[in-house]
Amino acid sequence: MPELPEVEALAHHLREHAVGKVVARLDLAAISAIKTFDPPFTSLQGLTVTGASRHGKFLDVDVDGIHLVVHLARAGWLRWSESLSKTPPKPGRGPLALRVHLDDGSGFDLTEAGTKKGLAVYVVRDPEEVPGVARLGPDALSLDEASLKEALAGQGGRLKNVLTDQRVIAGIGNAYSDEILHAAKMSPFKTASKLTDAERDILLHAIIDVETDAVRRSVGQKAATLKSEKRSGLQVHARTGMPCPVCGDTIAEISLADKSYQYCPTCQTGGRKLNDRRMDRLLK
Repeated sequence: MPELPEVEALAHHLREHAVGKVVARLDLAAISAIKTFDPPFTSLQGLTVTGASRHGKFLDVDVDGIHLVVHLARAGWLRWSESLSKTPPKPGRGPLALRVHLDDGSGFDLTEAGTKKGLAVYVVRDPEEVPGVARLGPDALSLDEASLKEALAGQGGRLKNVLTDQRVIAGIGNAYSDEILHAAKMSPFKTASKLTDAERDILLHAIIDVETDAVRRSVGQKAATLKSEKRSGLQVHARTGMPCPVCGDTIAEISLADKSYQYCPTCQTGGRKLNDRRMDRLLK
């Protein structure tokens, strides 16, 4: 799933390559991807791209004051092309959801792999009209001691789950939460609201350091190389069975119904393996 660093890099790419160009045409290939109707997505045609930004994991393309807001979900992506095909795509076939043609022949495709579709496109006058944007907590890169303390107050859930709850902190997903917890040397099952002041300070620095480093590595990459760049910088996520780069212990995994996450037993849980059971609260 694209997270804060990748979405920031995509916004940066659009600022460099799309701003100042006119939207010539939009081809909708997946009707289910469009979540709004007023204004219609066709209203973007003839308008100029004036900016691109990010709200948590939402990409926001400003087109003369009308916003094309995109949530890429788990398997969505933005594919840039200097020369898009002019042939209209056939609706409902393949991964393509929406194609945006610009006046110089360039543009981008919004695509989604797999059969489970979650990519969402909103055309709105104000990004706050998008329910997911309106509910976002403070952005991960905007956190300080006070805002992190406020965000975690009363959060009795596991730290892993709290970090990935966009209503608590915006932008952190499954991959970088693993990286943050590894950098902070904290168990994913630790109770968020029970962190001491010193532990919150460690966590804050881990969030800022991990996300900032990932943004630094991602911005400037072409959209096509962002995924491989992300994988190359991961320390524990998606590295089950491999040695921890810090201590050499074997990276372990917790598997759930629709996702898995990884951690280092030596660095994070005192050498103990976690199971997804109530008894693992003892490791908090």
